[in-house]
Amino acid sequence: MRADARKNRDHLLATAGAALAEQGTDVSLRDIARRAGVGLATLLRHFPTREALLEALLRTSFDELTARAAEFEESRAPEDALVSWVRDCVAWTTAYRGVTVLMAAAIDDPDSALHASCVTLRAAGARLLARAQSSGTARPDLDGTDLFALIAALAWLGDQPALAPRADHLFEVVAGAILVSGVVKGAAGAGS
Repeated sequence: MRADARKNRDHLLATAGAALAEQGTDVSLRDIARRAGVGLATLLRHFPTREALLEALLRTSFDELTARAAEFEESRAPEDALVSWVRDCVAWTTAYRGVTVLMAAAIDDPDSALHASCVTLRAAGARLLARAQSSGTARPDLDGTDLFALIAALAWLGDQPALAPRADHLFEVVAGAILVSGVVKGAAGAGS
């Protein structure tokens, strides 16, 4: 890709990221183009569909969360690695209102542009969960799909203005339910 085309693409992604954080996943493509100072056709030339734009925008974050799972797996106790990674995932998904719905749909749709990234992210969480289960610190009746659903549920709570003040407490309750001991070491916010 030419340097000027790469610069334009990066500008569109930065603009889309800011718009997504402010307005959620239903942000208008026309609004993103306007904010970026380009025509809608220019945006669509780089990203022919909303899903293609979201995939390009979210893939980097998914890759970072996947890498963080591997880092935690190597550097932390199994239960701490799992809870810290789930906390990071919830924090990230809460930053982009509506992204959990897209992620949940993409997991079941192999034709979705987001499918591969979501499946990889879920697999990273499943490995952390399996490691904690092998150490006897996580419930044996959960799998990666359950963990992904719990992350989505916790992120949804953070999206609800009336429930947002309870989000940290509810995170601790859910994380405690994942662990065999039922106790999350390092209260809200610790471990990330």
